[in-house]
Amino acid sequence: MSPLPAIAPTCLRVAVAASDTATRSRLAELVTQSGHQLVEMAALPDAVLTDGAADGASPASAVSLGAADEGFAGLLPPDATAAQVDAALRAVAAGLTVRASIQQSRNFGPLPEEPSTLLTPREIEVLAALGNGLSNKAAARHLGISPHTVKFHVESLFRKLGVASRAEAVAKGLRRQIVEL
Repeated sequence: MSPLPAIAPTCLRVAVAASDTATRSRLAELVTQSGHQLVEMAALPDAVLTDGAADGASPASAVSLGAADEGFAGLLPPDATAAQVDAALRAVAAGLTVRASIQQSRNFGPLPEEPSTLLTPREIEVLAALGNGLSNKAAARHLGISPHTVKFHVESLFRKLGVASRAEAVAKGLRRQIVEL
């Protein structure tokens, strides 16, 4: 069984790496709108927000806006909202992989729709606990919350992911690359 991701702190220390000054300012604004502290790369951030300009020597897992490079822990569209950036930064800081859902083209006939529901950071942590085979009680102990709260998050995951079982939730989470076990 792989280790569970650490619980993300309330306010992350986030560095920004951008290809130009205007983009750096826009990314810095997203960090502050997300309620996180903006720090320099040398300050050992919890996560990095980039436009794809971050190199492989990043001191923390990075979320990239608009880059197609699979080398980043998080990939979001360039027009991601502050709430999406917040969730992605928290997820990669907890050791998870984040990928935005891809809108399928209708030109090739009807394709099954995947809901583009954004999971909360806590729901992602509960989903990771489910993926590691933890019971509600064990997940509650690990996450420092009550079993009732875990049950609430599991029910919310079922509803958002459109599933009826824990196994389906984990499978759909893996398909959508929400959680990495």
